[in-house]
Amino acid sequence: MKLLVTGGAGFIGSNFIHYWFEKHPEDEVANFDLLTYAGNLENLKDIENNPKYKFIKGDICDRELVFSLVKDCDVVVHYAAETHVDRSIIDPSAFVRSNVLGTQILLDAVREYDKRLHHVSTDEVFGALKDFDPAFTEQTPYDPRSPYSASKAAADHLVRAYFHTYGIKMTISNCSNNYGRYMFPEKVLPLFIANLMEDKKLPVYGDGMQIRDWIHTLDHARGVDMILQKGKIGETYCLGGNNELTNLQLTKNLLKIMGKDESYIEFVKDRPGHDRRYAIDFTKAKTELGWEPQIKFEDGLHDMVEWYRNNQEWVERCRSGAYKDYYKKQYEDR
Repeated sequence: MKLLVTGGAGFIGSNFIHYWFEKHPEDEVANFDLLTYAGNLENLKDIENNPKYKFIKGDICDRELVFSLVKDCDVVVHYAAETHVDRSIIDPSAFVRSNVLGTQILLDAVREYDKRLHHVSTDEVFGALKDFDPAFTEQTPYDPRSPYSASKAAADHLVRAYFHTYGIKMTISNCSNNYGRYMFPEKVLPLFIANLMEDKKLPVYGDGMQIRDWIHTLDHARGVDMILQKGKIGETYCLGGNNELTNLQLTKNLLKIMGKDESYIEFVKDRPGHDRRYAIDFTKAKTELGWEPQIKFEDGLHDMVEWYRNNQEWVERCRSGAYKDYYKKQYEDR
């Protein structure tokens, strides 16, 4: 089978590609990524010479290129997206372009060549939960509260509209917060790990009582795999980690693992539109697919900390943008 993975050089996409080659070494994978600020080919350095792997640098809004790539694959797994909420507050237009227009162009190509599409989304499209509200399910109404989540909600609606209007072969997954190796350093966990390695404070938004459900990125990858194998066309599946933590609890867990005390916590002004709680009910995925998270949060967090400790040069190159020199040397002349 030939997979086209959009956004495969990012954190979640690159982990998915690693997972796929481990579980399906006979398949071919084409990684299509523009290599914007968080796309990093160093994440895939260990497989770059695999004859079954191919990288294509390009824009998800490049209609001609997207059509040519979709034509040559069997399945499209769509990770490509602008993802950082804070960045979406500063520049919403970039998120609308990539996440909405880019998805629409990809859908046109999938429709044209009758390919199978899996669209990767987020629990943030559902908005915020109160403390005692039931967790998000596939039936939860959409209520996005940031430009990022609004753009992902629009993409989800487009995917479903193409299913109902044109009959494309699609599935969608909405997952909770991912964590694991290769996570870009501006995100909360790698930022905090890097800060502690440099003996710096940890900036916690507001009162730190925002609740998130954390899923290991390899559990997420396995969920997408099982949706591709067993998921029903036209359906959505919620993938969660069964691991709700306040941001303050998350911070304290990290401090404990890294041998630091709570004096490193620094409360800062909350960001606009900061959702209070996310939680995923993955009953449908468990019932229909036999999927549930397998990696315990404590184990996954320990592994993540050790990986960042052992890859500090990678962190520094990401922070400085120097990692882009790597792909320039390796790919721009190909």
